[in-house]
Amino acid sequence: MTVVVAQGTFDILHPGHVHYLSDAAAMGDRLHVIVARGENVTHKPKPILSDGQRRRMVDALDVVDEAHLGHPEDIFVPIERIDPDVIVLGYDQHHDEERLQSALRDRGIDCRVERASARDAPGEELSSTGRIVDRIVERRC
Repeated sequence: MTVVVAQGTFDILHPGHVHYLSDAAAMGDRLHVIVARGENVTHKPKPILSDGQRRRMVDALDVVDEAHLGHPEDIFVPIERIDPDVIVLGYDQHHDEERLQSALRDRGIDCRVERASARDAPGEELSSTGRIVDRIVERRC
């Protein structure tokens, strides 16, 4: 059985998330998703939705076998517990694959790192949280 891990913030679920998680699920037999704790999000604005709400939303998706909250201090703790064969990064996530692979080796975690494919969004479809928030602000203000 091939165990896959995907991870992200998932503040507002949108078609880009569904594509990413579907792509990740297709790379194995079981998909575990690690939802970042808001306190650990440093590369973009903090999420609006609570940690638990975001985890429950991701867990409700059919392609997800199990959703977990990230560890408050060490991102590798849930990865060590899940023991995946593959970690799938979103096509536009900020992570550096080589640095991640090196950190995994240093922790004794033997898995490969892959990137999900980009999604061709049809027409005016919004496939990022930032664009969705921008559109809401534009229309509501």
